Amino acid sequence: MKNLSLRILLSALVLHSFTGCDAVKRVSDNEYLLTKNTINVNGKKDNSETLNNLLYQQANKKLAGIPLRLYFYNLARPNIDSIIKSNITAKPKKRERLEKWLSKKQLDKYMDSRRGLNNWFKKTGEAPVILDESRADKSLSRINSYYINNGWFDVVSGYNITKTDKKRAAVEYNIESGPAFIIDSIYREIRTPIIDTIYQKNKEEALIYSGQQYRTSNFEAERERIAIKMRNSGLYHFSQDYITFEMDTIGTNKKVNVGLKIQNREIRKDGENITRQPFKVYEISDVNIITDYTFEDRNKPFQDSIRYAGFNLYSYGKMRYRPKAITDAVFITPNRIFRDIDRTRTYRYISELRTFKYPNIQYYENEEDRTLSDTIKLTPLKKFSLGFSTDISQSNIQTVGLSLNPSVLIRNIFRGAETFQISAFGSIGSSRDKNNTSDPFFDIKEYGLDLKLTIPRLFSPFYTEGIIPKYMSPSTRISLAASSQTNIGLDKQTLSGTFNYNWFPNDKVTNKFDLFNIQYVRNLNIENYFGVYQNSFKLLNDIAQDVNYIPRGENLSIPSGANAFINYALDENPPQEISTTQRQTINIINERKNRLTENNLILSSGFSFVNDERTNLFDEDFSIFRFKLELAGNLLASASKLFGLPKDDNGRYELFNVAYSQYTKVELDYIKHFDLGKKNVLAFRSFAGIAIPYGNSANIPFAKSFFAGGPNDNRAWTAYSLGPGRSQSTNEFNEANFKIAFNIEQRFNLFENLNGAIFVDVGNIWNVFDNITDPAATFNGFSSLEDLAVGSGFGLRYDLSFFVFRFDVGFKTHNPASDSSGRWFNEYNFKNATYNIGINYPF
Repeated sequence: MKNLSLRILLSALVLHSFTGCDAVKRVSDNEYLLTKNTINVNGKKDNSETLNNLLYQQANKKLAGIPLRLYFYNLARPNIDSIIKSNITAKPKKRERLEKWLSKKQLDKYMDSRRGLNNWFKKTGEAPVILDESRADKSLSRINSYYINNGWFDVVSGYNITKTDKKRAAVEYNIESGPAFIIDSIYREIRTPIIDTIYQKNKEEALIYSGQQYRTSNFEAERERIAIKMRNSGLYHFSQDYITFEMDTIGTNKKVNVGLKIQNREIRKDGENITRQPFKVYEISDVNIITDYTFEDRNKPFQDSIRYAGFNLYSYGKMRYRPKAITDAVFITPNRIFRDIDRTRTYRYISELRTFKYPNIQYYENEEDRTLSDTIKLTPLKKFSLGFSTDISQSNIQTVGLSLNPSVLIRNIFRGAETFQISAFGSIGSSRDKNNTSDPFFDIKEYGLDLKLTIPRLFSPFYTEGIIPKYMSPSTRISLAASSQTNIGLDKQTLSGTFNYNWFPNDKVTNKFDLFNIQYVRNLNIENYFGVYQNSFKLLNDIAQDVNYIPRGENLSIPSGANAFINYALDENPPQEISTTQRQTINIINERKNRLTENNLILSSGFSFVNDERTNLFDEDFSIFRFKLELAGNLLASASKLFGLPKDDNGRYELFNVAYSQYTKVELDYIKHFDLGKKNVLAFRSFAGIAIPYGNSANIPFAKSFFAGGPNDNRAWTAYSLGPGRSQSTNEFNEANFKIAFNIEQRFNLFENLNGAIFVDVGNIWNVFDNITDPAATFNGFSSLEDLAVGSGFGLRYDLSFFVFRFDVGFKTHNPASDSSGRWFNEYNFKNATYNIGINYPF
């Protein structure tokens, strides 16, 4: 490792020595390359991103202290066309010789390739940043503005430029901020009494207060807060322009006395005369909704109209919507005061219906009685929308696969602005390992159908407006899906259905309540179990050879031979040649086989809560908290006892000859990002989940279990290869019912859209409160935390704007499956590393 580091250092020094003289290759004799900016505040160097972003000129970006992109740019020839012309085109004899040697077409391609390479150097590189003193003046002015806007009114600043005889220059900015000014007294002068009353009721929410350091941004935010409060209190004509602040700093000993002034409404008559009158509260007199507006029909008479709950609904043709479906999406209500937020919510709710184009909402003032008439113009989208997609794929189980995904979306299917989507999929593929050589080339088949109905309200016989008001955008989603597989694993047939409610208390929180979620999985080809889970078969086959059940070099037949050996080994009178350890291993294999091949029936209810503090897609200083609770089988358990449903051989109640699952599952997930500046982010994630079987179940269905490893989990292990606990499992898919995971990652920019990362992943899975008794796989209290796996590594990310391509290398830092003396750094090398490719960030 030391030799490698030394080589890297020497390579960097050699590169720097050979390229250092080329840094100013494209800098003219009377110009200087800007190499460094330094900002000193009160005698101390300040390298904060806030101040550096104020500078109009930044030195060329560097990687490991070397302006690598500048060197790339300098490799490009500024006059490549002239060079090619002088070397080839302008010399007919030379061109003739080259055409005889290469041919005319090849020569043209050669010249095009030289131009292309030259353009690539220019595009990949970065032009030298030439010192511009006028920009240094602008930078200084911007720095002064920053300090003044943040309360340092007595700031003094200047800059020095240091130039060298090697055509390089550095700029040093020196700032003496002086003491910050503090807000002292605040007085108000509000002309309109109703505004003064509203302000007094909400003054605790004020964003400026005595003792606070002056900041212009706080005053701008306070103006916006007051304007929003007034426009949501009936003051239709109010705006921020009526709000001003007066500052007094004369003889105040570095303090600011603030005066808040709000003028009366300005009314302009005849285009010239201006008068001022107190603001008045406006009410909504009527709301008119045109349900099928088009520009072409705007002057035509309405053919249908309905008055419902105070709303007037109009249509140029026959009314196609139930009135309540439309009025539920409108928050602007007759006989209520004007509120700007009602218009905003109406825009959002109508857009979420996916039934209309973006609505047009207009207010018309009735000056006589200080009321507003509102007109909402809705333009319907097409009744039907068709979708179609195809895909060609390749995987570890098929050499080639083809898939088709047609879909149709039907709007307003029951005249209540509902949307009904029908999606189908079908795929065929050619398996890598065919069970029968006579099978057709495309022997893998999968098809399915998915039906989804979205209702833009809570579909319930109970009144829910008081609990979940409509501004939370409540909706009901009902879905039904079915699929079938052939020559994929155990050839599953699945049937699922959901009925859930969704609502958003605010722009940060999302709630989802699954009233019921039913899943039925039927395995059609359980005889192929050992063909799919070959690691289990190999272990079983090795034991059969070790006890001379079959000769060395021969294999158990699948499935009859393998099943016969399991029955032989687990007989009530165990064979003497099979040891206790071997018998325990065979029993584990058999229990896992029975569990993974049995059919599953899950009827559950659940609730999920998400609090996402992100303000936008580019926010890198936020947190996300997720909580999920799932309860399965309790309703069926009560019905089983009440109706006396039959039981299977293990004493479990059955419905349609399937033992249903019963468990409680809880998941907690917390993500936190810290923005460290200069595209440097520290990301942290913690996860804990547990699924406890009880009643009719002794274990958790495979689909509801937890796994560890993979590009979005512990990246030093592949997916499903880690755990449970410290067990040295050879199963293809390791899973358990308890999981703990912690991830921390430092993300930083290398140059342009290429980013780097270093990370540490900690976690594992265990069995707990189920029928697994292997002490190496079960969680037995805090002592089991020593079995936490630790992975560390580094990665590269390339930002393509619409997604991030990610490559990570993970090293097994602490492997709980190893002997206790060799767990740490025993496999910390590239040979045993795990290479992950992913899309977007893992958390």
